[in-house]
Amino acid sequence: MESILITVRTGSRPSVTDLTDEAAGFVAGKGDGLLHVFAPHATAGIAIIETGAGSDDDLLTALDDVLPTHDRWRHRHGSAGHGRDHVMPAFIAPHATLPVLGGRIALGTWQSICLVDPNGDNPTRQVRLSFLAG
Repeated sequence: MESILITVRTGSRPSVTDLTDEAAGFVAGKGDGLLHVFAPHATAGIAIIETGAGSDDDLLTALDDVLPTHDRWRHRHGSAGHGRDHVMPAFIAPHATLPVLGGRIALGTWQSICLVDPNGDNPTRQVRLSFLAG
């Protein structure tokens, strides 16, 4: 198995960051296998969604609807409502595994690999990309 750790600047607001190009570059020429994408953070997740047509903003809006940032959360360190950031990975898992065929990620036409980070307290994240040859 081969892996790399990439650093992603997510900024000081909730964000959805497209990692597809980095992931595609990592698996290029590697043949068939599995790409595993993992965010080693308690407040971030990996989503396979469409980007650029508003879906990324819609996802953040949906998170606010389902997990609002108010003070009902028992987990209270960090910025206001930060407890919801620790619950979010139960809804958007911190990992995804995708097939790789002929050195290319077998994504659907509109699918992208995205880091979802609702936590503005940590502007820099890491994501591990691992390739398991088939």
